[in-house]
Amino acid sequence: MTHSIEGGCRCGRIRYRVTAEKLPNAYACHCRDCQTWSGSAFSLQIIVPESGLQVTGEPALFELTSPDGSRTSRQRACPVCFTRVFNTNSARPGLAVVRAGTLDRSDELKIVAHIWTKRKLAGIDIPSGVPSWPEGAPLADFIAALSRG
Repeated sequence: MTHSIEGGCRCGRIRYRVTAEKLPNAYACHCRDCQTWSGSAFSLQIIVPESGLQVTGEPALFELTSPDGSRTSRQRACPVCFTRVFNTNSARPGLAVVRAGTLDRSDELKIVAHIWTKRKLAGIDIPSGVPSWPEGAPLADFIAALSRG
């Protein structure tokens, strides 16, 4: 059975819908970029198929190419309230990374992994048994963590 998972920016100009079997598991990223972009200790994301993400409204686009030119991240945000909503990356074609706090049901999320913990702020505790990595996770391990019940 599929469900419609919805969310959007703070002012409502950008709305989205994802069709999925269940609310995807979330992960926390503690990298410096996520701290800066979120203005917080970390950011929470869910990964969804880009083809299953339906967006209404016209998000602003910010493109960031890696220093070596090998990949480009395309960040989408509301041009009115500046809420960062989702991004795509040329290194992960076909996937969209949605900012989990923009989900209407964000209070139901299960955080199943933490990455870039070497940048984690003191006082942020990761529960025992939740996978974490000092930097990016090996892909197979990361997928396994996100797939946990």
